[in-house]
Amino acid sequence: MTLPNWLALGALITVCLLFWSLRQFLLLVFAGLVLAMALCTLVGSLRERRPMPRAMALGVCLVGLLGILGITTAVVVPPFVDEFSLLLTKLPRAASTLIALAVGGLDHISDAVYGIDAVPDLSQVISGDFSLIPDGATLASGVGTGFISLLGIAGNLGSGTLQLLFVVAVALMISVQPESYRSVGLQLVPSFYRRRARLILNQIGEALSSWMVGVLISSLAVALLCGIALSLLGVKLVLANALIAGLLNVIPNVGPTLSTIFPMAVALLDAPWKAAAVLGTYVVIQNIESYLITPSVMHHQVKLLPGLTLAAQLLFTVIFGPLGLLLALPMAVVLQVLIREIVIHDLLDPWKKRPSARTT
Repeated sequence: MTLPNWLALGALITVCLLFWSLRQFLLLVFAGLVLAMALCTLVGSLRERRPMPRAMALGVCLVGLLGILGITTAVVVPPFVDEFSLLLTKLPRAASTLIALAVGGLDHISDAVYGIDAVPDLSQVISGDFSLIPDGATLASGVGTGFISLLGIAGNLGSGTLQLLFVVAVALMISVQPESYRSVGLQLVPSFYRRRARLILNQIGEALSSWMVGVLISSLAVALLCGIALSLLGVKLVLANALIAGLLNVIPNVGPTLSTIFPMAVALLDAPWKAAAVLGTYVVIQNIESYLITPSVMHHQVKLLPGLTLAAQLLFTVIFGPLGLLLALPMAVVLQVLIREIVIHDLLDPWKKRPSARTT
């Protein structure tokens, strides 16, 4: 290799190391871009229906989003606080009931396998007072102390708030003047490739907008199914639990798991079988969402293959951490467009044309 080649290789390695060291910052910038794309999509839809200046349309969208956030918080948080305090007082009794049911089930299995009175019943071996289970007051005190300790351990709470404010600020600044920021970004591209880069950016924007529509449809479907199921089971706080299921559906894999915790806890206050029914119902709903709704919606919107989705979740979680899991799907959408347009169309497809050109 010649000296210029070595210099180019060294520059490439330096740039890769720089990007790797700044990956968390770049991920926050990307989160701001995704949020800005969502705001721009809302603003564009509003201006198509009601012509108005962009700043006014952005203000209307922000007021509407803040109103929805406030209503959702008012609907979800107060009932959760009341039910959580009630859960703490009734959890020891529910735990004793579950243990008694488990012991009774094991006794029936033992009698069926070894015969009646062949072995002593577990209910006779295990004392029935379950004195090791703390009462509600002790449990509430322990939870309060643990929560305070948890807040003390989470010393990066302020850092997380600053990161959130940074993402929101980037999104708002880009939403006000998106074309200006796009022009600045295109200036970093070589002049002979700028027209092509503009087309690729347009395709990325369309793909992200389609992905957002797909996520919205999928989340609404999950919220509706969970609301119907909880209503049929007679579980309290149907609206709040359905909203949480729809919101957490945005987070792949982890969100659906978290969304089952509180409805199961609320159902446990009524009867243990309801908690088991809620778990089974949520598993069925998430399988419907994972194997029917999401593949159909995403394939129709952005043609994102399920295997690529799973690989992107694993890869970006390993590289970027929890925030990478949250942004895995939009990053997969962008990566798919870049690979299709740059690697395949611009680099690999011309190789197919060269042999035919030589033969002619």
